[in-house]
Amino acid sequence: MPINSILIRELNLCSWQSASDAMHQYTNQRNNKSYDEVWLAEHYPIFTQGRSETKKNILENINIKVIQSDRGGKITYHGPGQQIMYVLIDLKRRKMSVHKLVHILEETAIKTLNYFKIESCSRLDAPGVYVQGKKICSLGLRISKGCSLHGLALNVTVDLSPFLSINPCGHVNMKMTKIQHYYPNIDIDKVKSLLISEFINLMNYKDAKWKS
Repeated sequence: MPINSILIRELNLCSWQSASDAMHQYTNQRNNKSYDEVWLAEHYPIFTQGRSETKKNILENINIKVIQSDRGGKITYHGPGQQIMYVLIDLKRRKMSVHKLVHILEETAIKTLNYFKIESCSRLDAPGVYVQGKKICSLGLRISKGCSLHGLALNVTVDLSPFLSINPCGHVNMKMTKIQHYYPNIDIDKVKSLLISEFINLMNYKDAKWKS
């Protein structure tokens, strides 16, 4: 049954726009027999702005494209070496609140970081995951037809310098970090497999299938 199963797709390195378009297409055409899916991706360098964003969080002229997104939250940066996990979940079918999904995504990242002996936590005032006060994982969701789009972005080996041009997620003086700072020989494929494993366990899916 779809309610107990999930499909996992690897998009690899791709444009943010192509992934966003595909997410919306899938959500618009899905029905109560459609499977929940998780998409794994890295993106070419891009800044994305959430629905509530204002230009005040761009601190200087930047030579990387800024694009509008329909997710929650404010501006953030995506680039190679940042593991994206998009979660296309029928929350209505699973009788799950958005708040619960946010909590599970944060726990997914925290448990993944625990594997590398990196202590992290969430914050009530700012969704995401933090290490010693620095943000390592960002979250942003949209709900359409009772289903979630977008997801989390975990900094693994990504170049963090573009974050200096913005107030990340709208927070002044927010410092960013990445797994590589604490675990220099990190393998992003290992991070990917851990994220999927932890998410499946926390969501209590009984069956998971990888799709190309």
